[in-house]
Amino acid sequence: MSTSAEPRVSGLEVRSIDYVPLDERHGKLWHLGPLWFMSNAQIATLAVGLISITEGGNLVWSLLAIVAGTVIGTFFMAFHSAQGPQLGLPQMIQSRPQFGYVGALLVWLFAYVQYAGFNVFNTILAGQALHTTVHGGVKLWVVVVTVVALVIALVGYDIIHKAERILTYTFLVVFGIFTVGVLVNLHYPPGSFDLGGFKATPFLAQFGVVAGYQISWAIYVSDYSRYLPPGVTVRKTFYWTYFGSALGGIWLMVLGTLLAGWAGKSFDTIPTINAAGDTVFTGFGAIVLLFAALGLISVTALNMYGGSLTLISGIDSFRKVRPTLAVRLLTLGLTAALSLVGALAATSHFLQNFNDFLLLVLYLFIPWTAVNLMDYYVVRRGHYAVAEIFNPNGIYGRWGWNGIVSYLVGFAAMIPFFSVGTLYVGPAAKALDGADISFFVGLPVSALLYWLLTRSVDVEAETRLAEAEAEELDRAAHEHREP
Repeated sequence: MSTSAEPRVSGLEVRSIDYVPLDERHGKLWHLGPLWFMSNAQIATLAVGLISITEGGNLVWSLLAIVAGTVIGTFFMAFHSAQGPQLGLPQMIQSRPQFGYVGALLVWLFAYVQYAGFNVFNTILAGQALHTTVHGGVKLWVVVVTVVALVIALVGYDIIHKAERILTYTFLVVFGIFTVGVLVNLHYPPGSFDLGGFKATPFLAQFGVVAGYQISWAIYVSDYSRYLPPGVTVRKTFYWTYFGSALGGIWLMVLGTLLAGWAGKSFDTIPTINAAGDTVFTGFGAIVLLFAALGLISVTALNMYGGSLTLISGIDSFRKVRPTLAVRLLTLGLTAALSLVGALAATSHFLQNFNDFLLLVLYLFIPWTAVNLMDYYVVRRGHYAVAEIFNPNGIYGRWGWNGIVSYLVGFAAMIPFFSVGTLYVGPAAKALDGADISFFVGLPVSALLYWLLTRSVDVEAETRLAEAEAEELDRAAHEHREP
């Protein structure tokens, strides 16, 4: 099947959590590559690469931890991408078959906090970058960035895809030059590339934060593939998402490690980028920062868009919501306001707060991604009665105890292995000298328990119901769309 379809939906996007009918599917599969590349290729990602260096690790082992964490973490994130074209639904609404019509609120609450939390960091960094280059005050630029991102998110899916493609092409030029400058002009302390300088604690801390950062994208991915026609293959959807996200993530995290290794204890994200850029030629640091601010605006729009979908999903669990443009505008406004208040009230302890936030994201979404992927690829093998996802009294029930129990048990199994800076270090992590291996515990525990608890699911009956409801589902989707 072709990867484009007509008619295309133009203007402001109307659909939110509702099913996208086949005649509105459009876009090209390769568009997922630049979207996920540019989503990761921005300077909030750069900050993820600092953890090992700040905790006493050397440069070479930090780089290896980044590559390993990205390779593994992106694997899980990219498999969610294939769900979008097949189901025609945004990501988080797909949690209802595992957690129930109301029970999915458990993970939606965490997802919404993540969207708002990342935007606090994104808008602060963008505000600092713009203040450094064009002045005017950080808080003023935080407001401007938030408003611009809100407009982009309101227009919706198509403009986000297009903006990320344009930014990708520009990034390759600007950050390509910047990266060459970093590699050629910067110098590093003795022992930075000594393979004998391995330290388990900073290595595993860096690995865990990177894997968590990549997995944190899992709650977004179907949002940006759901308008593609179902004829695109799972394999190709996975590849475009995986390599786009992994390459963007590795590039920026490696830059972060190199900059931290060069600057040492004096590292401060915006001033360090500015100084490193100026080693290419005077004023180039400002060019890098201005472009970086554009990247942060785009990813802030992604977070608002996903936050809006998650908030609508949550409201719909209590009272049926007719997806309209007005509902989108209201939920986008609330999401923008929440992150704006957080950004304006934030303290200066950026790096430690960001590290702790990323670890919490990892902890909260490891059990969810395990349950969701086990359900989609092993238990139900992609066969869902989509109309029942919107039925509070449907076959998936109000409370999906199989998913809820699997999530909670997996999360509980991780607690002894948590290592969150000065906030909490579990007994198992203490025995490992502070090393965090909770990733390797929560994932298999939740996945295997969910598989055991769902052995009695009648997938064939659900498939027959889905086939019977298919025509009605498409008709209802057209009726719900505003003229």
